[in-house]
Amino acid sequence: MTTSFTQQIRKEANEIWIANFNHPFVKGIANGDLPLENFRYYVLQDSYYLSHFARVQAIGAARANDIYTTSRMAAHAQGTYEAELGLHEKFMSLLNISNEEIAKFDPAPTAYAYTSHLYRVADSGSIGEIIAALLPCYWIYYDIGQNFQGAEPDEPIYQEWIDAYGGEWFGDLVKEQIERLDALAEKMSEDERARMKKHFIISCQYELQFWEMAYKLEDWSVKLNKTILL
Repeated sequence: MTTSFTQQIRKEANEIWIANFNHPFVKGIANGDLPLENFRYYVLQDSYYLSHFARVQAIGAARANDIYTTSRMAAHAQGTYEAELGLHEKFMSLLNISNEEIAKFDPAPTAYAYTSHLYRVADSGSIGEIIAALLPCYWIYYDIGQNFQGAEPDEPIYQEWIDAYGGEWFGDLVKEQIERLDALAEKMSEDERARMKKHFIISCQYELQFWEMAYKLEDWSVKLNKTILL
């Protein structure tokens, strides 16, 4: 049996992939002991990220070579706004996040860097490169949702988060993008497939760092290693 392009790059990212499941932030959602302060921080950062994720999806729609892909990427951008951002708006209400707090929000270094990575790919990359950079966000979240589908955290917000990303509607979107990337990869040169793989791996790493960012409540304050000052 021939191994598809997405199977190949998924295999190469396996160590990072598994680390996402094992991160204490993700496990804390599944078992319900993650402090709500950390999830509250995550919701704000992720809403920022998703607003830019949708814009990159829209750039992908404009970069597509056929009208069907354009329409589907545009639909994905709209879906990000309506479904995922809608979910985050609900979380914001439940977590008492005020409009004033949202207005004063600044993204953490990792959230800023991840979205900057996506824009860098979108600036000069092909539709295949753009989807390769976007795909880990889809795929890792779906796998996490599937992996923890049997979890029953006491915190209702965490249960809703698991149910949303492990659901059939989200799985259909993930499978569609996987199939689209495989179809595009078949037509690409070795050089372009190498770039697609690189973008994919970098995004996988940023997904892992996003959990770490929320777990440590990362900010822009200067924290020098004491040994540097000696």
